[in-house]
Amino acid sequence: MLKEKYNFREIEPKWQRYWEEKGMYRVKEGGDKPKFYCLEMFPYPSGKLHMGHVRNYSIGDVVARFKTMRGYNVLHPMGWDAFGLPAENAAINHGVHPADWTWQNIDNMRRQLKELGISYDWDREIATCHPGYYRWTQWLFLQFYKKGLAYRKKSFVNWCPHCNTVLANEQVIGGRCERCDTQVEKKDLEQWFLRITAYAEELLRDLEKLTGWPEKVKVMQANWIGRSEGVEIDFTIAETDEKVTVFTTRPDTLYGVTYMVIAPEHPLVEKLVKGTALEAEVKQFVRRMQQMSEIDRTAADAEKEGMFIGVHVINPVNGRKVPLWIANYVLLDYGTGVVMAVPAHDQRDFEFARKYGLPVEVVIQPPEGNLTPDEMEAAYEEEGYLVNSGPFTGMPNREAMQAIADYLEKEGKGRRTVNYRLRDWLISRQRYWGAPIPIIYCEHCGIVPVPEKDLPVMLPREVEFKPTGQSPLATSEEFVRCTCPSCGAPARRETDTMDTFICSSWYFLRYCDPRNEVVPWDKEKVAYWMPVDQYIGGVEHAILHLLYSRFFTRVLRDLGLVDFDEPFTNLLTQGMVLKDGAKMSKSKGNVVSPEDIVARYGADTARLFILFAAPPEKDLEWSDQGVEGAYRFLNRVWRLVYNYLQSLPESGRDGNGELSKADLEIRRLTHRTIKKVTDDIEQRFNFNTAISAIMEFVNALYQYREREKSRNRVVEAEAIRTLVLLLAPFAPHIAEELWHGLGNESSVHEQSWPEYDPELLVEEEVEIAVQINGRVRDRVRVPAPISEEELRKILFQQEKVQNLIAGKEVVKFIYVPGKLANIVVKG
Repeated sequence: MLKEKYNFREIEPKWQRYWEEKGMYRVKEGGDKPKFYCLEMFPYPSGKLHMGHVRNYSIGDVVARFKTMRGYNVLHPMGWDAFGLPAENAAINHGVHPADWTWQNIDNMRRQLKELGISYDWDREIATCHPGYYRWTQWLFLQFYKKGLAYRKKSFVNWCPHCNTVLANEQVIGGRCERCDTQVEKKDLEQWFLRITAYAEELLRDLEKLTGWPEKVKVMQANWIGRSEGVEIDFTIAETDEKVTVFTTRPDTLYGVTYMVIAPEHPLVEKLVKGTALEAEVKQFVRRMQQMSEIDRTAADAEKEGMFIGVHVINPVNGRKVPLWIANYVLLDYGTGVVMAVPAHDQRDFEFARKYGLPVEVVIQPPEGNLTPDEMEAAYEEEGYLVNSGPFTGMPNREAMQAIADYLEKEGKGRRTVNYRLRDWLISRQRYWGAPIPIIYCEHCGIVPVPEKDLPVMLPREVEFKPTGQSPLATSEEFVRCTCPSCGAPARRETDTMDTFICSSWYFLRYCDPRNEVVPWDKEKVAYWMPVDQYIGGVEHAILHLLYSRFFTRVLRDLGLVDFDEPFTNLLTQGMVLKDGAKMSKSKGNVVSPEDIVARYGADTARLFILFAAPPEKDLEWSDQGVEGAYRFLNRVWRLVYNYLQSLPESGRDGNGELSKADLEIRRLTHRTIKKVTDDIEQRFNFNTAISAIMEFVNALYQYREREKSRNRVVEAEAIRTLVLLLAPFAPHIAEELWHGLGNESSVHEQSWPEYDPELLVEEEVEIAVQINGRVRDRVRVPAPISEEELRKILFQQEKVQNLIAGKEVVKFIYVPGKLANIVVKG
C-alpha cells in the first residue's frame, strides 16, 4: 500500500535491492526481440562521480530503459578505464600502490552508480587494469605486430617533463600536456607506434557513412586526418648531389622558389653541417627548437626564426641554385620535413624572406594589375596567371598546377601524391600503470614478440615510483630479466607500457563476452550485439578515443575478428555541467557533489533535474532552485497518485457511460502526451521537453480532479497508469513504487511502453488567434477542422471583431489552418 509521504530514502535502496536480486538487467544473446546496444563511455576511476558522469549515465539510462519498454533486448554495460597517470601519481605523492588506489576507487564509484539506479548489467563489468582484460590488450598488440601495423622506431616525440612520459600528438593541446598543462618538449627516443596512417583514407572516406553522428565531430576528425592532394618534387643538393624531396599543394609556384627550408631535426641537417664552421651554431639552434612545442613553432603569429646551413639546392625545372635554411616553422613530422619557399605567394615564406633579406620573385600575377617584389607588402595568394615560369608562362594558375605536375611526372622529377596531417599513433609510455608491451629484446634474435601462451605479461607489484624519465618497470629486475623464447638466451623485457587509449579502443567488444578466457570475444556474440546502436559521451573524445576505436575496428575486420566497419552507429555528445557559467572544478570552488544531492533529494530528483535543465547536447547550468523544483514535482506526482488511490472506493463513475467533455479532454491529453514523450525520446533525445510534457500532464490531472467530482474511472485510471509508465525511464525508483502502489506485481520497467491512439490525437476544437492588420486582438475556440468560409462567418459574428472593424473596409482575409486568422482592413 502506498504511503502518504514520498520518502526517497526508503524507496530507492528498496528497489535497487529488488532489481539486483531479480537480475532485472542481465541480458543474453538471442530470442525474438531485436537487439539494442546502449553504451556510455566508461569512466576513469578517479574515486568519485562528478555531475558530468551523472548527466552522461542518466541520459544513457533513459535510452536503455525506454528501449527495453519498447520491446528491445537491451545490452547496457559498465566498466572502468582503469589504467592511467593519476593512479601512479597517487603512488608517488601518497605512497599508495596504484592497484590498491584504483580498486578502492572502483568500489566506491560502483556503489555510487548503483545508488543512482542506473540499469547496468553488472555481470558484464570490466576493468582495463585486470589481467583478464589486459591479457587480450596485449594479444591484440601482437596481432597488429604480425600484420606490420605495430613497429618501433627512433623518433622525436612529445615529452612531458612533469609526467615524465611521452605523449601522442593528440594528447598535446596548445603545446601543453592535456593532463597537467606543462609545456611539452621534444625528445629523440626509440618508441612503439601503430600504423594508423595505413587507414587514413578509409577513416576519412567513411565519415560520410556516419549519418547518426554529430556533424561537428565528423568535421573535427576530417580536419585531424587532414587530407591534401599535391605533388612530391625532387630537388638536388648542389654540394653533395643528394636528393631532397618536398611535398607541395602549389606546383604552380615552383618557378618562384627562392630558398628551401628543412626541419631542424631532419637527419640530413647534422650530416650536411658536420665538420663545417656552422656545425656548433646549427646544433645550438636545433637544441633550442627541440625545447619548443609545435604550436609555438608553427602558430601564424609566431616569430619566424632560421639560419642558413651553408649548402644549396637545385630547382629541377629551371636549374636555379637556392640556399637551404633551417627554420622553426618547418616540422619533421609534416610532409617530408622539407619545404620549398615561395615568398611572393606564401605569407609565411614572405615574412621569413623579408626578415632575412631573401629574394622575392613573382610568378603569379593577378588578373588585373601588376605586382612588383619591391612594392609588395604581403604575399599574393589568390588566383592569377603565370609569369616568369618558362613554357608555362601565361597559363591560368589552376591550369598550370596540372600542367606542371604532368611535366614533373613525365621527366621523372616528381609525382602526384596524397598527404595526410594524421601521423602514426605513438603508444609507448614510460609509466608503470598501463598494459606492458609484450615484447622481448634479445642480443641474438633482436625484437621477439612474447608467445601468446605466455600472456598476460603481468605487472610486478614491487617497483619504485620515482619520476626519473624511465618506466618504473625498469626498476624491477624480476620483470626486466627473462629468457628469449626463440633461442633461450638471457634477454630483457620492454619496460614501456601502452597508451591507455589502446585499452579503450576495443572495450565495447569485450562487453559482448567479458568472461571468455580462450579468445578475446566469441565472434557470434559480437556479431549479435555489435555495432553499438547508441554511444554517449563528451565531445572532447571526438578525435582521440573515437578515431582510435574506428581504426581498431577496421584492423580487427581485416584480421577476420569482426565483420563490420564502424563500431558506433549513433553518437550523442552531451554538453558540460556548468556552475556560475564555468565548468565545475575544485580550483574554481564551484563543484556540486552528486552524493550530497542524492543524500538530500534522492537519485530520482538528481536525474530528473539534470535531464530537464537543458537538451543533452547543450551545456547545462547548475541551479539549486532547479533541483528544488524537480523534487517538488516528484512530490506532486506522489500526492496525485496517492490521492487517486484514496478516492477510489467512494468517488468516480464507471467507464460504461458516455464521456463528459472533461473526460474526453483528459483522454486526448493522455494520448497526446504519450506521443510527445515517445517522439522526444525516440527521435530527438529532447528529454527536457519530454519531461515538460509530463509536467503539463500532471497539472491537467490535478485540474481534472479538482473540477470534476464525478470522474470517469476508466479514463482516470488510464491517465494515472500512463503517467507512471512515462515517468519510469527518467525517475525509475518513484515510478516503481507508484506502479506497485497501483496494485501491480511485476516491475514497471518490464512493462510495454504505452501506445497512443491516432484518432484521439485529433482535436475536436482548436484555438484560433484573431489578428487585425497583423496584431492579435482576440482568441476564439472553433470546431476542428474548419474551413476558411466557416471560420470567416463565425469571426464576423463576434462582437469584439465587429467593433474593431466597424466603419472599415475588409481588404483581405488570411487563414493559417488551425492557428490564426488575419483580417486586413483599411480606412
